[in-house]
Amino acid sequence: MKSILFAAATAASLAVFSGAAMAGPIERACMASDRGGNRALCGCIQQAADMTLSGGDQRRAAKFFKNPEAAHATWMSQKASDDSFWDRYKSFGRTAEAYCAG
Repeated sequence: MKSILFAAATAASLAVFSGAAMAGPIERACMASDRGGNRALCGCIQQAADMTLSGGDQRRAAKFFKNPEAAHATWMSQKASDDSFWDRYKSFGRTAEAYCAG
């Protein structure tokens, strides 16, 4: 009986650990932010990011949660690469709003 309980506890802890390990950069940043903490909402936002942003774009956008000034600097930038990223970021925002509202 003890071995069955141990196996069940081990499986449960692995499931929890693997779920946390699979969280993407947007979800982790959302959960860590002062506005975050809602796992369902942060997970939904991550799903929207997975649909619209590359991994590099997600890592870049995740930094905006801690440093909103970085988002402003990107938005104000005159560089073509920043403009291109900003277009993708706006698309992500629209997708997250539509996908996660309600």
